[in-house]
Amino acid sequence: MVKLSVLEHGYMKEGFETHEILREATELAKYTESLGYNRFWISELHGIPVFSFSSPEVMIAHLASNTSKIRVGSGGIMIPHYSAYKVAENFRLLEGLYPGRIDLGIGRSTGGMHLATAALNENRKMPEYSEQISDLIGYLYENLDENHRFSGLQAIPYVKTVPELWLLGSSSDSGKLAAKHGVPYSFAQFFGSRGEEAMYQYVSRFEPSMIATEPKGMIALNVICADTEDEARELAASYELFTTAGDQVGALPSRETALNYPYTFEQKIFKKSQSHLNIIGNPEQVKEKILKNIDIYKVDEVMIVSPIHDFEARKKSFQLIAEVMKENE
Repeated sequence: MVKLSVLEHGYMKEGFETHEILREATELAKYTESLGYNRFWISELHGIPVFSFSSPEVMIAHLASNTSKIRVGSGGIMIPHYSAYKVAENFRLLEGLYPGRIDLGIGRSTGGMHLATAALNENRKMPEYSEQISDLIGYLYENLDENHRFSGLQAIPYVKTVPELWLLGSSSDSGKLAAKHGVPYSFAQFFGSRGEEAMYQYVSRFEPSMIATEPKGMIALNVICADTEDEARELAASYELFTTAGDQVGALPSRETALNYPYTFEQKIFKKSQSHLNIIGNPEQVKEKILKNIDIYKVDEVMIVSPIHDFEARKKSFQLIAEVMKENE
């Protein structure tokens, strides 16, 4: 059985204000919960005006309070910016508020512009990533080594359940790290890099831990679905323009803006070169490509990114994906 989940970036959209984008994200969490989606994750991005999620923890608390069953989490916390101890405290508190529903996905990307990274780390040395993962596990599971520099320190509040920890990545190195620490691993296929080697490294090197006794993998895909292929390709035009000429159009453009945009020859070449990164089509076409990726990566969960300007069409995309994939059960 294939599990479906959602990754939400909070794209700012042409013609919309921030409060409207946040309201739509909340409505989408409730809607995808009603469709049976398993998780709803929030990304972390800094200093980039076209994204609205700079503090996933705040948004997670809000979304969890507006839903009742779906797991809510980070996709992910860019932990090199922070103290592992503080991240553990934040997510223990969230777990205390919403027991059994909180995911803590972590990554090592800067998640933003150079100036934002500098500001987040002013007068601070960037920590070693693998050590941060070990520290985080120690705080969450109260399992710090007795020789640890902060041995005996407890992340407050104490809660009986633990947020589900995932390591996120888009390279073989991240797969190896997830294997070393024995944690679930989510590969960001939508970034464009092929992840077969990363997933192979994860599975083949996996070391059982108190978190997981065997590998647990997931992939994140860009998927845009509509009743017909032509309609899906029209909806995808917004994201294609955004990724091709984002600095010129600013926010995620409307379908009308995208379909009428005067692409240069060079932009057309670039747009075509990026077309393989997205799954676009009618339900059967989408199903075929999702199942192909599941077979390649040998996973049983897929996280869907569906960047569509029109909110009703976006909801429809998630609905069609859920319905067609359910037919495969």
